[in-house]
Formats: sequence, C-alpha cells, structure tokens
Amino acid sequence: MRVLLLGADGFLGRHVAERLVADPAVQLTALGRGDDADVRFDLATGAPGVLARFVDAVHPGVVINCAGSTRGNARDLTRQNTVAVATICEALRRSAVGARLVQVGCGSEYGPSPSGASTGEDAVPRPGGPYGVSKLAATELVLGSGLDAVVLRVFSPIGPGTPTGAPLGRIAEALRRTMQNGDAELKLGGLAVQRDFIDVRDVARAVHAASLSAAQGVVNIGSGRAVRLRDMAAALAHVAGYDGLLHEIDDHPAAGPGHGPGPHPPYPDGCGLWQQADVRTARDRLGWRPRIALEESLADVWMEAACRV
Repeated sequence: MRVLLLGADGFLGRHVAERLVADPAVQLTALGRGDDADVRFDLATGAPGVLARFVDAVHPGVVINCAGSTRGNARDLTRQNTVAVATICEALRRSAVGARLVQVGCGSEYGPSPSGASTGEDAVPRPGGPYGVSKLAATELVLGSGLDAVVLRVFSPIGPGTPTGAPLGRIAEALRRTMQNGDAELKLGGLAVQRDFIDVRDVARAVHAASLSAAQGVVNIGSGRAVRLRDMAAALAHVAGYDGLLHEIDDHPAAGPGHGPGPHPPYPDGCGLWQQADVRTARDRLGWRPRIALEESLADVWMEAACRV
C-alpha cells in the first residue's frame, strides 16, 4: 500500500511515520516543510494543482494529513489548519488516483464539556478558541468534500517529543530547570484542568488502523479517562525523583497569557476545566484501544526533558 504522509516532521507526524515504516506492506512518501521530508511543500501557500500532480505521480492509496499548527494568532491558525486542508481536499478532487484521506483533527473542536461527561462524536462542537475553530472548519471541509475520508479527533497527546508549548511539556521543562538550579520549590499554575491524555504512539496506531479501515466520518481518539493536570505534574515529579514542593498558583483564565510561571492561561485550548473522550467508536470501527499506560508516557516525557541542554 502506498501512503502519502503530510506533516511528517511534526509531533504526531513523526510517530505516524515510524509506525508506517514498521509495516512492510507500506510504501511511505513523506511530505512536509522540513529537510527530513521526501518532498518539501507548504500546504498553507502551495497550489492545489501542484499537489494534485504530485499525488498523481506518487499514486497513493491513502493520504494522511498530520500537518497543522497549535499556536499562533487566528489568521495564522486559519492558514495552517483550514486553508491547508482546503488545498488537500481540492488536490484530491482533482487527482485521478481516488486516494482515501485520513485527517488528524483534535478534541479542541468540541470545546468545553460538562464535568464528568464523556464526549461522543455526536456532540455539537462548540470550540472555545481560534485553534479549535480552525480545526473544526478543517473537519467540515473534509466531511463535505465527497472524498473517501475519516477524521480522527485526537484529544491530548503526550509521550516522546511532547512540545514544550503543551501543558505537560511546559511542566517538564519547568521541572528540569528547577532541579538544575537546585530549587526546593516548583511553582505551577493551571493545574485544576482535567484532560484525556493519550500516548502519541497509540495515536499513531489509530492513524494506521484508520488508513486500513473503511471508516468514515469522525472518530474520537483518546484514553477514555480524564486526569487532573495536578496529578500529572505530581506523577512527573515522582518519575524525575524531585522531592521538593509543588506549589500551585491560584491563577485564572482572566489573567491571560504571560501571568505566572506555570502553564497559562489554565485552558488555552478553549476546552474549559474538563474533557474526556468517548472512544467506543474507535473500538468498534477501527478495532483500536489505547495500550500505553500514562506512567510509561510520563517516563518518556521526562527522559527527553532531562536530556535537554
């Protein structure tokens, strides 16, 4: 099976690439903006006709889109997350190949959920910020494209390569600096939020499964269990062997970015205090379940942070 992977140089894309390369039945071509990609192409500025010709040349059975951006202003997010997907859909419509599209979306498309509730694919999306809005718009483009396509709404991915801009990545970096400086106290903010954390390698397995399936529409990818960020921070400190005090700052979203040394604002993803995925559709339609425990994910997050210079 020939697979064209878009966004191969990103956090999710790198793990998806590793998963696909490990499958001897897959012939992988990676497209991205970095030097490691087989082909360099910017989806936000490139022409659909150019991409269509490239798709025809590669002749993939599946196109997987892991490209996108989690940070930036509304205009940048729209270009990277929405315009890019419009380019992909138009290119696949123009192509004669008839490739299947696996689009990687995100849990932020749903927005805040009632505490204690699991969010299913039939929930009405109400994204609470520009990132979620841009990803939801991309999902709507895919679903309305007429293509053979599935959208995987990934909740909160963690594991090897977790960006320092993500909440857990920021905590790991703050912990590394605290231990390096010999400080007896680590101050963190925004720890009250509860998120559905899922290992990025499990996400890669889900993408692989989706590429082989006939599933269409939206499929949630998560652990099915919300965990308080405060507990994740404490577990990460335990893994790191930090015996100092974790001091929680009583910050509030109204304070806005740039206030306090911890993750701020407490929920910049626009998802409020609680998010938990209903993952029954992934089990039923993809034959997928998460395998990697949070403890292993956290150990890998810390290993990379500790080795950072």
